[in-house]
Amino acid sequence: MSGGDEAPDATVTAAEIARSAGVTRAAVSNWRRRRSDFPAPVGGTPASPLFSLADVRRWLEGRREGREASGEARLWQALRVAHGEEMVGALAAVGGHLRGDAEGLADRAAREAVDGLAAGRTPTEVMDALVARLLESTARTALDGASTPRLARAVRHFAGETSGTVFDPACGIGSLLVAAGGDGVRRRLGQDTHADARRVAQVRAALAAPGAAEPVRIAAGDSLRADAFPGLRADLVVCEPPTAVADWGREQLLIDPRWEAGVPSRGESELAWLQHCYHHTAPGGRAVVVLPASVAQRRSGRRVRAELVRRGCVAAVAALPPGLAAAHALPLHLWLLSRPSGAGRPRATVRMVDLGANSPDGPWEPQRHQEARVPLVDLLDDEVDLTPGRYVREPEPDYAVEYARLREELEARLGRLRALLPELPPRGGAGGPDDGVPVAVSDLLAAGLIRMDGEEIVSVNGQVDPDYVRGFAGSAAHTRRGTSSSGTSRAGLRAARLPRMDVERQHRYGAAFRSLEAFERELAELTGMGDRAARLARDGLTGGALDPPPARDGDDAAHPSTMTDGDASVGREDWTR
Repeated sequence: MSGGDEAPDATVTAAEIARSAGVTRAAVSNWRRRRSDFPAPVGGTPASPLFSLADVRRWLEGRREGREASGEARLWQALRVAHGEEMVGALAAVGGHLRGDAEGLADRAAREAVDGLAAGRTPTEVMDALVARLLESTARTALDGASTPRLARAVRHFAGETSGTVFDPACGIGSLLVAAGGDGVRRRLGQDTHADARRVAQVRAALAAPGAAEPVRIAAGDSLRADAFPGLRADLVVCEPPTAVADWGREQLLIDPRWEAGVPSRGESELAWLQHCYHHTAPGGRAVVVLPASVAQRRSGRRVRAELVRRGCVAAVAALPPGLAAAHALPLHLWLLSRPSGAGRPRATVRMVDLGANSPDGPWEPQRHQEARVPLVDLLDDEVDLTPGRYVREPEPDYAVEYARLREELEARLGRLRALLPELPPRGGAGGPDDGVPVAVSDLLAAGLIRMDGEEIVSVNGQVDPDYVRGFAGSAAHTRRGTSSSGTSRAGLRAARLPRMDVERQHRYGAAFRSLEAFERELAELTGMGDRAARLARDGLTGGALDPPPARDGDDAAHPSTMTDGDASVGREDWTR
């Protein structure tokens, strides 16, 4: 990190420290645990602490920790020094500088960092890199909502391309507005209440399409209460609106013509935004709106949902995987609306897409079993639940083929499982693991014989076998602290005490521990396969896809559970007592 006078209240997260120092998050966690002089948190929460930027910088410079910061990291640091927590405004200033505004960026160190970074990248790449950092920092809380790059890619896929107008009525910093529509867009329009966010969106949209036929326009204000484009009918509308807004203006907007499907209730602000987007969609155009999954099934919104479906407004609902939202890990839905262009046949089905099991990085094109065409009549019941998972079903397996394959795989794994369990002879004579004074793992760390690389133990000079350490530290007899879902806790690992032994004997113990770990992994996989085989067999037998094995001579006599007619009558009498 470079020197300079920091704003007194400038703080950074552990993730920002890692990116600035060019190390992993695990390395920062190691510094906090192993270095008593690492700066203490000055705010935040135990799960997400905040550190003084000035203190962290001095600590890193004094110990030369981490590699030299990249140009991107130096720029971010310079902006933090000059702007403190007002990082949205800082990005707007960078955008102005990149577009040639001489007064856009007042801080000299920041200007030099921008110029250095822009020498090897396009202005759009510079802004995208800064936006990615903004969404990972605490400064994102200054925005009502900010679409992540992953979400922008998903919206771009489902929105398709257009050669007309793209509109985002709650554009924020412009992520969806810039991403959607493709290179042939004629003009991009947006509206937002946040002044600095509008500046960032304006710059990003202008940089993304320098040769656009019409200039980008980002209007100020709340789109629901003060629509800046009342007569606009766009070819493509995209939006990730604010959620759970208690006062969205319902009382003042009761007779507004935008509510084609009915006035949403006070607790359904998302359905107000959905209809606002549809109102601004041109005939033949479409809208893609990002909404929480709960909007598809909340009881208070069923009347509006039913009318939207009945009118043929809803073309599709797509369930996205968790990890696409900026502020939470809950899943999101994309609502795809389309306005008919003429007096053609009314929509008869809604396309339901369930990508919930996919990676948050895609793919976004569903496989055949991930989508379904649902007739409107099946949606218009008492609940009007538009959750895709309710209608999209996994395909029925080929029970005979799958069951036979699992039986063969289980047989092969059972053989491997026995081979993995090491043959351990009884201990005899001296030289066992309990002889001598034990040594603490913390002493091995302090002496530099081992080090921690994230959750892994690494031998520094070959005098200590890492698997010997992990094996003894994880045993009930040598652990002072409990374990977590990821194995022995870090605190418990440091407190564990190990028997002293030479390296050759350590290696023998380490090999045994490795074999036991492999045995445990194989056993866990085998258990899952066994459960799958049992479910397949049961479902195949009850569903008519599989038959029980044919009877063999002597089965009745040899099988104790087989009853004669007399036995059966006794059983029935017993059941009725």
